Amino acid sequence: MKSIEMPEDLKAVVAFHGHMCPGLAIGYRAAKAAAAELGLTRDKDEELVAVVENDACGVDAFQVLLGCSLGKGNLIFRDQGKHAFTVFRRDNGKAVRVVYKGTAGSDTPEGTALRQKVFGGTATAEEQAMFEENKNRRIRELLAAPAEDIFSFKQPAFTIPERARIFESYACEACGEATMEPRLRLVSGRKLCLDCARPYHRGW
Repeated sequence: MKSIEMPEDLKAVVAFHGHMCPGLAIGYRAAKAAAAELGLTRDKDEELVAVVENDACGVDAFQVLLGCSLGKGNLIFRDQGKHAFTVFRRDNGKAVRVVYKGTAGSDTPEGTALRQKVFGGTATAEEQAMFEENKNRRIRELLAAPAEDIFSFKQPAFTIPERARIFESYACEACGEATMEPRLRLVSGRKLCLDCARPYHRGW
């Protein structure tokens, strides 16, 4: 089985994430492509904002390579189910949305069936080895391909998010847990957290 040659920054991403996979390779290449497009260095204090449209493996590359994280408030999850990653620069307002052209998993029905066997625990040793070889081949392809072959580069349709804010917290009047102000709901005159407030809807 041919090994995967990794530069040092990719090794750091893999160490953070825990394993190497095609999804992580996509995120690594997307983060590198965004950095090249915008002339970026690693963020220190919200100079950059990354808006990611999935919660899959590749997001970890943006944390390691670009320094965007939930804790700093400059990694924002916009749940669209797409391998799309937008990076903004606050200093000059420039941005790029990097969109993967393919799918992160196997591209064939046979590959999908094999993956289901492996993840379901029913694959034979031979099938497991075949899956690993297919996975590693896909990773090598993703790492070697020109960025323009695997990504589309677009301008985002949304504006740069405001800087992270610190809000006051108040005790939920049902469970007593401190909750940040924007997440409280006023229900029958009581301030309730999202877990205690019953959402009101009429069917959809």
